[in-house]
Amino acid sequence: MTPIILSIFTFLSTLSGGIFALKKQKWIKKVMSFTAGIIIGVVAFDLLPEIFKIISTQNISSTVPMVALVVGFLVFHISEKLLLMHHAEETQYGPHHHPKVGVLSALALSGHSFLDGVGIGLGFQINATVGVAVAIAVIGHDFADGLNTVNLVLINKNKNMKALKLLFLDAIAPILGVLSTRLFHLSEANLVIYLGFFAGFLLYIGASDILPQAHEDGSTKTMIGLTIFGAVFMFVVTRFA
Repeated sequence: MTPIILSIFTFLSTLSGGIFALKKQKWIKKVMSFTAGIIIGVVAFDLLPEIFKIISTQNISSTVPMVALVVGFLVFHISEKLLLMHHAEETQYGPHHHPKVGVLSALALSGHSFLDGVGIGLGFQINATVGVAVAIAVIGHDFADGLNTVNLVLINKNKNMKALKLLFLDAIAPILGVLSTRLFHLSEANLVIYLGFFAGFLLYIGASDILPQAHEDGSTKTMIGLTIFGAVFMFVVTRFA
């Protein structure tokens, strides 16, 4: 029961981040700058250290997660470019926005949120202390997940209602992830592949998608500072978590 209760807090944290993004759309370029810093911080201070820890303790080749990272980066890059090529005749191609790209990004983040829930459930399979520690980490960064989900949907010219639907999917995903762990046990060898793949995906949307779009109308010191602050924020969250 405890992991399910904690997953409800992840639901509320995700919703809070998404609602904040919806209500502050006039600040979207600044929020995007902050979001890019958060995403890069998640990769550098959360995913990669976890990968290094697992390959060290389980004696797994570092090549495996790094190949998964490159595959994750290229899969999203190719998927996005194929979508844009398919709609090349549309005027949206020039500004680099397309609704399907936003939906694809949000669905990928929901998949990550589902596996966040899996992490909570598997943590409790080890013991309550590990489970609570994982849950605190997930709750801490799920606000940013909600923020990222809504931003990715809106900047690619989707409607608010679609953003809300995808936000709800992202918010409920950790609860479903926790429930799913009653059915299986995930080996660390498979977990490290997933972490590498998702790190590559995040690197793409953070550095190659969100940052360029945030600065497409011009850069300011505030926007640059927000990107740095986002990365520092994730450093602090991961250290305390």
